[in-house]
Amino acid sequence: MSSALVLFGLLILFLLLSVPVGFSLLLASLGTILLTDITLPFSLLTQVMITANDSFPLMAIPFFILAGVLMGRGGVSERLLNIANSFVGHYRGGFAIAAVLTAMFFSAISGSGPATVAAIGTIMIPEMVKRGYNKIFATALIASAGTIGIVIPPSIPLVIYGVSSGTSIGNLFKAGIIPGILMGFALMLWAYLHARKENYKPDPKATWKERFQAINKGKGAILMPVVILGGIYGGIFTPTEAAVVAVVYGLILSFLVYRELNWKQTVAIFYDSAISTGSIMVIVAAAAVFGRILALEQIPNTVAASIMQITDNPIIFLLLVNLLLLVVGTFMETIAAVIILTPILLPLSAQMGVDPIHFGIIMIVNLSLGFITPPLGLNLFVASSISNIKIEPLSKAIMPGFLALVITLLIITYISWISLVLV
Repeated sequence: MSSALVLFGLLILFLLLSVPVGFSLLLASLGTILLTDITLPFSLLTQVMITANDSFPLMAIPFFILAGVLMGRGGVSERLLNIANSFVGHYRGGFAIAAVLTAMFFSAISGSGPATVAAIGTIMIPEMVKRGYNKIFATALIASAGTIGIVIPPSIPLVIYGVSSGTSIGNLFKAGIIPGILMGFALMLWAYLHARKENYKPDPKATWKERFQAINKGKGAILMPVVILGGIYGGIFTPTEAAVVAVVYGLILSFLVYRELNWKQTVAIFYDSAISTGSIMVIVAAAAVFGRILALEQIPNTVAASIMQITDNPIIFLLLVNLLLLVVGTFMETIAAVIILTPILLPLSAQMGVDPIHFGIIMIVNLSLGFITPPLGLNLFVASSISNIKIEPLSKAIMPGFLALVITLLIITYISWISLVLV
């Protein structure tokens, strides 16, 4: 167990020193090899890293990232907002509810939490402030809505979990639909109650003619999730091929139909997407080395035995897992957490009779909350940079949304039907 202490001790140390997650994982692994009696040739580590990224399902990641950025900067967000607001804007807190609905729609395009916040927040936060909403509430709501980005398919962390666990990515995508919608409803309820408390004025009710006009202008954006998910579930293409289709669709829509992008902007989008993809792939490669050491030292088996000594009750087990993931999500990047914890927790959950698809949804929903909890909270930082609000007050303002999502997490955890009914 000494090697485990060295491994996790070094990882925590490097993370506290603000070393990037991928390099923290790799340095912790190398340090453990040098400081303990583990025999693992460095040439093998290179091979492990290359093999980890040499995966067909992982090819979906760069394409979904690129599709999300294309749609975010190509005028899709604004059109989705106009559609949502035309239907719910006349209710109390309707514009805030429309913001959550827009985030849900965009989540079905981007597969990323921070990307959803960036795409929606730059439009929604200033518009909410214009309509009299408190700026810090608007920022907190958009940051919270971004958590849905990694739950509703296509989801990059669900792709990672599928690869790590050997579970069908298509089935995981199906399983994420209802939990993602449930998260959206929880945040809409928060928006409604807050608007009622603060007595925000709703927008005038849109006519059906105005609604049809909004739908007509944004029909291309609405159809994109239908094309992606319909193609996957209809057996027309795999999730990886769907990601390529999403990029082609996004290029045609943003560049030729909406004409929101020019060649210079498109090149910049490809560049930014490549940078984002590179950072994720470094984490995947480094986490593979980290996972190899975990397996060699039989750390998952040791953890499993320890938890089994505490309880063999599935209800208590899932509660402990949720508490663990909530803590991990506050300081570890989601993809790294999925790669590291899946081989440790999945065999345990199987012993407890938990379906691997249901467990994957529990893990991803839980870790999505890490996007709005300091110190890592990427959604917080993205939203903060948009509205120029400091992290400390924003962290306090987001607590009602966080609690609403925690309650939703518990419902998803203990009612497996929510995740499995579509599978």
